[in-house]
Amino acid sequence: MADTVILNEDGEIALRGAQSSQVRDYFRLLKPRVMTLVVFSGATALMIAPGDIHPLIAIVAIFCIAIGSGAAGAINMWYERDIDAIMTRTANRPLPMGRIAPSDALGFAVVLSLLSVALMGLATNWVAAGILAVAILFYVFVYTVWLKRRTPQNIVIGGAAGAFPPMIGWAAVTGDVSLVSLSLFAIIFLWTPPHFWALALYRSGDYERAGVPMLPVVAGHAATRRQILYYTVAMLPVSLLPSLLGATGLTYAIGTALLGLAFVYYAWQTYREADGGDDRHARALFKYSICYLFLVFALLPVDLLVQRMV
Repeated sequence: MADTVILNEDGEIALRGAQSSQVRDYFRLLKPRVMTLVVFSGATALMIAPGDIHPLIAIVAIFCIAIGSGAAGAINMWYERDIDAIMTRTANRPLPMGRIAPSDALGFAVVLSLLSVALMGLATNWVAAGILAVAILFYVFVYTVWLKRRTPQNIVIGGAAGAFPPMIGWAAVTGDVSLVSLSLFAIIFLWTPPHFWALALYRSGDYERAGVPMLPVVAGHAATRRQILYYTVAMLPVSLLPSLLGATGLTYAIGTALLGLAFVYYAWQTYREADGGDDRHARALFKYSICYLFLVFALLPVDLLVQRMV
């Protein structure tokens, strides 16, 4: 009997460990690192939008943005599990490793997608819910299914999917789409190509093996570095639009201008990098680009707070 008890206890421990591991795998399907940036941009837009929203409803709206983003990411992982298995960066994801069945992953993602849109509509308004639905559908069908494996412009056009969250957060409060929310959309839209192309420069071998026509694979590294610089320079004046539209003040304008000039500097260093190098400037640009977007959107509520204090 003693041996049986020990075996049962061990079995229970193993089961609990397996359940915990599976929960982590399902969480990884949601692309939590990407979700963090998405949620942050949506939340800051919600914070500066004119109008009142109950704190609990605001939390629900942010939750819906997070779940909708994660669901779209999970569908992306389900559809791309074949190429994820080939690429070093993605080979250890739950689906290529066989830790989650593809049908389970898809069902999980679809349920979350429907839940996020329905809850957003019921809690806030159907304009915000509609934009959330468009963002999910755009990421799945336009970027993942249509563009990703067909054109080196996949990131340029498909990047719109990641630019919707500020519009969603704004609409959750106001119930509409404004020039200010569109300007926040434009910032992320122009930020996305240099951000992802910087990654693609030093991961081009991965994309080539997987047959994904990222710009460095199709047009070469020199052309990619040139396009990075173009988009970065174009992003600089666009990032100042919220101030020009009167939604933010000098704190945002000065801070964003300085951050943008630093982005241009990193892009210029990457542009000057020779072919066959170690891509250290591309790596530095990629890391900075993440900090840049966080800081730009962090300046939105900070600027609002400063204006209220003055």
